[in-house]
Amino acid sequence: MACTTLLVGRKATDDGSTLIARNEDCGDGSFNAKSMVAVEPSDQPRTYTGVNSHLTMQLPDNPLRYVCVPNADRSNGIWGEAGINAANVSMTATETISTNARVLGADPLVTYQPAADGQPERPGGIGEEDLVTIILPYITTAKEGVARMGALLEEFGTYEMNGVAFGDAKDIWYIETVGGHHWIARRVPDDCYVAQPNRLGIDSFDLRDALGEQHDYMCSADLPEWMAENHLDVTMGKSGVTEGMEGELVRGIPAVFNPRQAFGSYTWLDMVYNNPRAWYMCSVLNLSSPDFNGPHPKYGPESMDIPWCMVPDAKISVMDVKNILSSTYDGTIYDPYGLQGTDESRNRFRDIGINRTSECSILQIRPYAPVATRGVQWVAFGSGPFNTAIALFSNVKAIPAYLDTPARVSTDSFYWTDRLVAALADHDYFDNMEAISGYQQSTLADGYASLRETDEAVAELAGEAGANADDIDDAQVIAALEKANAELVDKVKAANDQLLSTVLFNRSLKMRNAFGASDH
Repeated sequence: MACTTLLVGRKATDDGSTLIARNEDCGDGSFNAKSMVAVEPSDQPRTYTGVNSHLTMQLPDNPLRYVCVPNADRSNGIWGEAGINAANVSMTATETISTNARVLGADPLVTYQPAADGQPERPGGIGEEDLVTIILPYITTAKEGVARMGALLEEFGTYEMNGVAFGDAKDIWYIETVGGHHWIARRVPDDCYVAQPNRLGIDSFDLRDALGEQHDYMCSADLPEWMAENHLDVTMGKSGVTEGMEGELVRGIPAVFNPRQAFGSYTWLDMVYNNPRAWYMCSVLNLSSPDFNGPHPKYGPESMDIPWCMVPDAKISVMDVKNILSSTYDGTIYDPYGLQGTDESRNRFRDIGINRTSECSILQIRPYAPVATRGVQWVAFGSGPFNTAIALFSNVKAIPAYLDTPARVSTDSFYWTDRLVAALADHDYFDNMEAISGYQQSTLADGYASLRETDEAVAELAGEAGANADDIDDAQVIAALEKANAELVDKVKAANDQLLSTVLFNRSLKMRNAFGASDH
């Protein structure tokens, strides 16, 4: 799947939350309807079989309740993609990433092989279809998410290269698969953000920590030996080595090396598909930096060495994340809706807010909130420039019906209404953007207000009705959160219906059979 990820550490956000967010994008020429669901422990399978891999595994007997955004049509698998569990751990899976032939030759992907020529069927490894279902219900911290995924990779392998993020109230961890069974992971620095397109991203790795205390790094236990045996270290002298650590080795590999150089890709496709997205996100979040802006910036849209993590100019909000993940290189010669540049430049690079986005989930873990109200999943369906995100408390047992997407097109569906608005408004972008911008601002404001008002209501419940806001299973608190979600969704639905009416009217005025005179 083609996606874009943005991760923000707690000291880089406006309220101290951790934020992990990702656009889930379909492949070219396809659109994938999504729903949002709450999964009770009793509904979680104990035996799981992947549709694509045919891999069957046993799952633990103690799953947590969680929410996620699976496919509306489950015939090709669950594809849970993004969610938060009852331990207030968030997970987004996956950012499909690139690699190179040397890595795939050293540790081939584990692909499904059907029975043929007298040979039995061979299941594939784990992949995007499976990961939220087989990991999120069983972890209580972000770091545990990395450990569980790493163990599953080593046992079953994977049939694709992926990047996965986990968040809790304190930390964000990001793990990247390397070949069929190997992996690396790095903790996002608290004061940094990570702008991650479909390319292996981590550009600095400390093997001593990963194989020791694991404070900021984790990896496969045999990673350095495997790298040495397969000549995967490409460090040249001091290039890519931290000053003062030249010559220090861990099992034959530099103690600090650049995984992007060793395991990633450096191709023309990166220049038009991946690097521009990282460049644009960084140029917005570091507007004052001469590295990205000014007469002679260090990095441009085709640059291969844009840093994996950076300290932003200013603290980042959920609203900022939504806007960036919806962007189309706004204000540059690369904006397909813009008036700058040429037809060629406006269609040169792959957009962040692309037409085939299925959903975007911004997963917020609020450390200042009571345990039972700490997790919020901001959910947007359809193409980013035309949609909004709904702020939904995750500690619930039911999701409003507006987010349960039917197979047929319906204006009683958040997903289908957003798809209709985008398809109608795209052709006459400037005629509709005032209405769309107003809709986005008002509904995002409603989301912020819902969080504030519900926090106050839950505090009153705790004071007057004896509710325990630090008990994830408190029935009064869960009911209050479900009520808040339902009321906010009702507001968004009314606003979305009005927006659809507006863009339909504007598009109808410009039909080819229009005529500039009325009846006589």
